Amino acid sequence: MIALIKAIFPGAFLSWLVSTFVGTEGSSGGLLNIQQYVVHGTTIHFSWMLFLIATALAWALLKMMD
Repeated sequence: MIALIKAIFPGAFLSWLVSTFVGTEGSSGGLLNIQQYVVHGTTIHFSWMLFLIATALAWALLKMMD
């Protein structure tokens, strides 16, 4: 359970990083469904599907290291 909680932060960072690179070009990423949010005048690109995939990947890596 602790590995899953630890995996949330790398999953969110990887999702934000990939979504930013793909989303700034105007693409939705197809199945990833990258969405654009505006928070206090700042544009943020994010994908929930990519977040779940990245978190599962980070969780698997942390679980193998345990």
